[in-house]
Amino acid sequence: MTTNETRVLVLPGYMNSGPGHWQTRWEAAHAGFERVQMPDWLHPDCDAWCATLEAAVARAPDGVRLAAHSLGCLTVAHWAARHASAATRAKVAGALLVALPDPHGPEFPRDARGFDPVPLAALPFASVVVASSDDPYGGLGFSERCAKAWGGRWIDIGARGHINAESGLDDWPQGLDWVMSMGKPGGPAAA
Repeated sequence: MTTNETRVLVLPGYMNSGPGHWQTRWEAAHAGFERVQMPDWLHPDCDAWCATLEAAVARAPDGVRLAAHSLGCLTVAHWAARHASAATRAKVAGALLVALPDPHGPEFPRDARGFDPVPLAALPFASVVVASSDDPYGGLGFSERCAKAWGGRWIDIGARGHINAESGLDDWPQGLDWVMSMGKPGGPAAA
């Protein structure tokens, strides 16, 4: 499924993604998948996370894809709206944005700073927002509104919690298919 030319930047959320998380499993199983190491996983600062993403995209080849989970999704939206240069924006083929957290939700991490308000401008690349009907960090309505504003496809995968290691997705082949087809004709954002 992956090739030597495929590059995917993996963006975990608050507290990083552990060994059973689909993001970690993808990195272990596929060449070209690289985790963006944020400066502080326990006290996320939007500006610092966006600067880290900007540097990672700048080093990546053209056609890079982003695989974001939770707070990583908000990082992508803020980066694209306020921090990305035109050159780095143009390098991104697409973004898989999974389990979008609502900064106004009761479970949003109190230690996260600068992620509100959520930018609602169209993203300059293909995107797919994947939501769960019982995610404690963000409701379906919130994620669907963001997907529409960002010009992306919205997918409800049913009751899967926060779409993390506890969700039982293991290697999550469907998600991998979505991220790998980003930016290609007939890819998931076009559906």
